[in-house]
Amino acid sequence: MRIGVLCSGGDAPGMNACLRAVVRSALSTGHQVVGIYRGYQGLLDEDFFISADGQPTMNARSVSDLSKLGGTILRSSRSEAFRAPHGQARAAAILRKHAIDALIPIGGDGTFRGAADLIKHWSGLIVGCPGTIDNDLVGTDYTIGFATAVQTGVEALDKLRDTAESHERMFLVEVMGRHSGYIALYTALAGGAEIACLPETPTDVAQIIGQLHALKEHGKKSIMIVIAEGDEHGGAAVLERDLVAAGSPFSMRVVTLGHLQRGGSPAPADRILATTLGDFAVRSILQGRTGVMAGQIGGQLVLTPFEETFGKHKPVPAGLVALLESMAT
Repeated sequence: MRIGVLCSGGDAPGMNACLRAVVRSALSTGHQVVGIYRGYQGLLDEDFFISADGQPTMNARSVSDLSKLGGTILRSSRSEAFRAPHGQARAAAILRKHAIDALIPIGGDGTFRGAADLIKHWSGLIVGCPGTIDNDLVGTDYTIGFATAVQTGVEALDKLRDTAESHERMFLVEVMGRHSGYIALYTALAGGAEIACLPETPTDVAQIIGQLHALKEHGKKSIMIVIAEGDEHGGAAVLERDLVAAGSPFSMRVVTLGHLQRGGSPAPADRILATTLGDFAVRSILQGRTGVMAGQIGGQLVLTPFEETFGKHKPVPAGLVALLESMAT
């Protein structure tokens, strides 16, 4: 069997570890792996990985020592051409042309929407791996890259707290998460922040002002607020403006982490998850499974239909939201 593998959408730490697992798992069972550069666009362009010895398939040396590297050696992109049915039909024709029997896309909700559409045009098997820092996919407790993104956020908070304490100041730290507050919530909890503003919860400026005054009355000298970029109030810059207008008792600065959270060497948790799911995806394909994402829930490996992974919003844990509020009181 020839198994194609690609990375699509935003890059995530651990994608390389997942790629390594796919290649080594497939080779160990006597199958070939075709690496596809730049996601679905690379598939349309027939831009395939060529090994050091000139072969069109990946070997064990192709992924040697890869787990520690951030980003993805296959690179990633988003493809407008692939969104259209004629683009999907062309991709299916290219897969048939190159005798590719199965495909493992590594990515997030957009990647799996594309995979679900591709199945309508192609009879091959598709099993996806959840590679996204947002942790917003139904069908897995954690996505590949999330743990590293949180670690990066926490390291930033730890450093900013030193300056906040030195100058008796408040920092508004904006993290990634257009539709999901997972990164913001976990970063706030692990980093000891006082407040987190999430897309899933209302951001009440008057309530925050009241909380800030109470904290100052209790002798608090520094404040950390973590804001998800997709917070319904409008992000860190808008919140700063409104807090100033409402009479914030602390001077403040805004720091936007942005794409910094996508980079860096993946944390051990992401390397282990990526390796586990990459191997599981290959084994699932060899069992004839298709149209599903490989995930892990409660320590158990599970397969979830693509449509379910992105069909509804994955809520942040209400217990952790309450815990953050309790810790900051």
